[in-house]
Amino acid sequence: MTLSLSAFAQIDLHSHAITEGYMTAVKAYGIEMDEGFPIPAWDAESHLKFMDEAGIRTSVLTMPAPQPAGTDAAAVCRAWNEECAQLKVRYPGRFLFCAALPLPDVDAAMAEAKYALEVLGADGVKLATNAYGQYLGDEALEPLMAYLNKQKAVIITHPHKPSAANEALINAVPLASYEYLAETTRAILNMVAHDVLARYPGLKVVVPHCGSFLPNALPRFKGLLPVMVEQGYMKPVDVDDNLSHLYFDLAGAATDDVIESLLTIAPPSHILYGSDYPYVAAPALIGAKKSLETRLASHGLDSRDVLSDNAARLFGADIPIREYGERIVRLAQIEVYPEKLDEYLEFAKEVGTVSMASEPGVIGLFSMQDKADPNRVYILEVYADWDAYQAHLQTAHFKKYKEGTAEMVKSLKLIDTDPLITATLTKSAIQ
Repeated sequence: MTLSLSAFAQIDLHSHAITEGYMTAVKAYGIEMDEGFPIPAWDAESHLKFMDEAGIRTSVLTMPAPQPAGTDAAAVCRAWNEECAQLKVRYPGRFLFCAALPLPDVDAAMAEAKYALEVLGADGVKLATNAYGQYLGDEALEPLMAYLNKQKAVIITHPHKPSAANEALINAVPLASYEYLAETTRAILNMVAHDVLARYPGLKVVVPHCGSFLPNALPRFKGLLPVMVEQGYMKPVDVDDNLSHLYFDLAGAATDDVIESLLTIAPPSHILYGSDYPYVAAPALIGAKKSLETRLASHGLDSRDVLSDNAARLFGADIPIREYGERIVRLAQIEVYPEKLDEYLEFAKEVGTVSMASEPGVIGLFSMQDKADPNRVYILEVYADWDAYQAHLQTAHFKKYKEGTAEMVKSLKLIDTDPLITATLTKSAIQ
């Protein structure tokens, strides 16, 4: 299939993977309709087809609501996380994932977060607004927040059925039409009220659905806070500091009025595209996305920032900020332990030789040593494009180099560059 991709790598921050294992668990718990509407069918191939037709390069996957809890909740989350990790490897550059955690069991959630982030290569974690009554901001979550802060983790939040909900009201009005927005707002305000984001500044929290009701609630919260503090009902919190760590996706009804309202609490650099696939039919999402793209400029928003670069900055090096087909030229600055230098150089020579001989997408791997400090090694890396770079990372020879030199390298810094004279970047020239 020919991709209908735009000139830059568009990123969808809000999508869900509904795996067979997840659905089996949901049915076993009898909670298929716990959120008030049926869970849609999903498979990776259909998701990729939607992405190609919509012009989306990369989708960030999260587990949908409801999330099973109980004795086997940890196993359900582990299976979902491992399946998404496999999708990320199978389709390089197309899928990222934020790990599911088996809350409200904080110890189990911390163990799964550590495994997902440090072993599976998860790109962040997904946290429900509440896990069976345990809301974001709850004191019980402090150890988890401290760990995620240390990891500088991206946290994608998503509303779940509110605790102690009025069932008659929930059944009459779909959760997604109102209660999801209220639920998200109460959870984020609870985090702010407990100063969570100011105390853990490494966290980056994505708020779904155009900021929910926060543009209305935050001014009221700010106005009430001094009174509540003065009367001893609340502790002082830095609302603006907390707010600075929030990001906002545009999943849902991103009307002009909603976008203008969101801009009262969010800088343009913290606004991100989200589709909510597969909870809305693909043709409707594609039409809504096209409409959004044509309207962003009227709100002073750059389409490339909203659809691509803001998300790329949020996740760091996991997603490239570059045009399709553009060569990747980067400089790796490596400091090697002196006693390991000779052994490291052999590894570097081998991976460079094999890569150049066997990978057409590797344009050049040119290694150099600092004459004044031979323990400092520089590698000029040139790849045909992002896909070639991702394919290189999955090769057996690169994995051998990475794993074999892990204990030899004292420090590593990767510097992405913009080549000034691209005509000189030919394979023969680099060799």
